[in-house]
Amino acid sequence: MQPILAVTGLRVARGRTTILRDVTWRVRPGEHWVILGANGSGKTSLLKTLTGFLTPTAGEITVLGQQYGDSDWRALQLHIGLVTSAFAAAIPLAETALDTVMSGKFAQLDLWKKTSRADRAAAARLLRLVGASRLARREWVHFSQGERQRVLIARALMPRPRLLILDEPCAGLDPVAREKFLQFVDRLARRRSAPALVFVTHHVEEITPAFTHALLLRAGRVVGSGPRAAVLTSPRLSAALGAGLRLRATGGRLRLAFARR
Repeated sequence: MQPILAVTGLRVARGRTTILRDVTWRVRPGEHWVILGANGSGKTSLLKTLTGFLTPTAGEITVLGQQYGDSDWRALQLHIGLVTSAFAAAIPLAETALDTVMSGKFAQLDLWKKTSRADRAAAARLLRLVGASRLARREWVHFSQGERQRVLIARALMPRPRLLILDEPCAGLDPVAREKFLQFVDRLARRRSAPALVFVTHHVEEITPAFTHALLLRAGRVVGSGPRAAVLTSPRLSAALGAGLRLRATGGRLRLAFARR
């Protein structure tokens, strides 16, 4: 089965600093990945490279069999939906949720292109999907953090991407809002028509049962990649996070604690 995303021997360096070292990774249809790593492990740099905001020094990135550098980068970007808090500051405070969602079709922030009735209908369907229909005509300035995340997910789904990346989507959410959001993500992942998901986090507690695979990074290197049961273990997480840790599973969710000496 052809990978949706294939990263081979990826290296990113700036001056004498190497940010990513020989990263190789495959995401195939039906797989849902979590990316874990401490601060400075390379998670953000990997996402920036995948979405065209950081140029690789060496290696290859292909999306649906098309290689970055040989194909129209802007066209390939439409196959990768990205939800990141960095987008929030670029959305006009007076823009409605419906317009924000439609902007995803054109990979814009601050919608200016002419839209159609079909675009508005599609955006309304996506707002229903993420449980935010009531926000359609409300302005961005009035949304809570959790509401903004749902609208951004609907926006990312607008061009029907094959891969959806959620970059630390629970940051800033209170415990109740976080749990409701995670339940929503888990339901989204289980939909038959769902794109492959990549969920970037610092916290194993945010990994729901729908996620099938894991990628562990440390200091720009891959220290674990593959099915979650093989990768999310106490020894591997201890190596990735640089501390003696013990992983526990309860009711399909994970918890970390310091290992007793």
